Amino acid sequence: MGISTENYEDFQGSFFSLTVDGVEMGYFTACSGISIEFDVVTHKTALTDGKHVERKIPGRPKYGEVVMKRGYSTNKALYDWFDAVVVAQKKFERSTAAIVVMDREGIEVARFNLDKCWPSKLSGSDLSAKSDEVVIEEVTIQHELLTWV
Repeated sequence: MGISTENYEDFQGSFFSLTVDGVEMGYFTACSGISIEFDVVTHKTALTDGKHVERKIPGRPKYGEVVMKRGYSTNKALYDWFDAVVVAQKKFERSTAAIVVMDREGIEVARFNLDKCWPSKLSGSDLSAKSDEVVIEEVTIQHELLTWV
């Protein structure tokens, strides 16, 4: 029995947006770091027959930092979000964000919610008058919880 490819075409050429605290930051062309990983906790235990085994159980979850990229935009929402952290320094408000994946018709097919998040890096690609490459904006997002919807 083979794997059905019935629903895979929906994600080919998909695009996605980032919304932070209800404000749409825009559409992005690349996203990495959507991940959850558990620390592995090991402990030794004795079986009823006296043999010792090492057991592995899940520890604390770790969430990857999310990196999103897009072509340069005049929309300042990302900069404003980053600047709010800079201005607030130690007492900034963490945000709730959603990465929404859409199919080719613009219909939502997946959502990744990020809780207690904040931008840790905002950067642009190198500028060169000799290049015809698109200027890229990149934002790195830290978060404490990821839910896949």
